[in-house]
Amino acid sequence: MFFSCNSSAQKKEAKVKATFPVSKTDDEWKKELTAEQYYVLREAGTERAFTSPLNKEYRKGTFHCAACNTALFKSKHKFDSGTGWPSFDREIKGNVAYSTDNHLGYTRVEEHCATCGGHLGHVFDDGPRQTTGKRHCINGVALIFVPEK
Repeated sequence: MFFSCNSSAQKKEAKVKATFPVSKTDDEWKKELTAEQYYVLREAGTERAFTSPLNKEYRKGTFHCAACNTALFKSKHKFDSGTGWPSFDREIKGNVAYSTDNHLGYTRVEEHCATCGGHLGHVFDDGPRQTTGKRHCINGVALIFVPEK
């Protein structure tokens, strides 16, 4: 079975119609983020599957937003979905915001950092049935891993 988080239709800029606690201009974001981080987090792009080193990161710790350092996902909720993107069965409640994405001609649930509004990925209902049944399909470039001390 093949799962995807990517499409050429996603290369169009998505606008998040919400206000977030951390708000910066495009120029400010461009100075702080790498070109790939900016593309994913600020333009709702998608990194190529199987390119993120975080896809196979399974040490104990927390995955934070690469733009504002908000804790988003715990490593104990990470699983190998086989899709090529870091996948989690749940988020840290209150730290992830959701919107509707219709760019592919059908509705998907898009995930954003609740602090800065950065695009993270999408959530699907094909995750592990023994836990939440959810698959948070997240761009690794949108995350930084903070190991547990």
